[in-house]
Amino acid sequence: MEVIVPFSTDRPKSRLSDVLSPDERAAFARAMLDDVLDAVKGAGGEPRVLATDTVDVDAPVTVDDRPLTDAVNAALDARLGTEERDRSPESVAVVMADLALATPAALDRLFAAGHDADVAMAPGRGGGTNAFVASHPEFRVDYHGASYLDHRGIAAEVGADFVAVDSHRLGTDVDEPADLAEVLIHGEGRAGTWLREAGFALDASGGRVAAVRD
Repeated sequence: MEVIVPFSTDRPKSRLSDVLSPDERAAFARAMLDDVLDAVKGAGGEPRVLATDTVDVDAPVTVDDRPLTDAVNAALDARLGTEERDRSPESVAVVMADLALATPAALDRLFAAGHDADVAMAPGRGGGTNAFVASHPEFRVDYHGASYLDHRGIAAEVGADFVAVDSHRLGTDVDEPADLAEVLIHGEGRAGTWLREAGFALDASGGRVAAVRD
């Protein structure tokens, strides 16, 4: 199965600007991307990076500098297009590049669910859409706001069978400084190593576990 991994090279992870410099944010975003690509390959997927500019990775890259919704829908059009109605389209997955906790086992669950439903989706903790598998030729995305609810509605509108995949690892996207603690606790790849080498550690003072920098 082809797995599209959207990746922004333009000011990546801007919401981490309070704790990371621009160069550090770029390096950390790249570490998370590499972890996601490893997890996709480990689950038997064939990753293709959908990037806003050229990026040197061990996977094919498609450059599309349009907003996320437009770029992903163009990719879905090319793979799920409705021109050949005499055959069922193959499933395609979209997995975000900031899922630093993703593992092959977590993606296996998502991919397996995608074999049994027209759309299988892993929602993010804040109501976003972190990963999905789709085979319905009319399903398209809209990443604005609480996109998980929007996508569930879109699936219903086009008559697509929909299933949610509840996964802590796929539901945790790394956007805010508070998310870094999750990477230090549960991360198994380059992103967690990068944070530790950058001087981050866990702090449990105040009754709350957080990532702090030396």
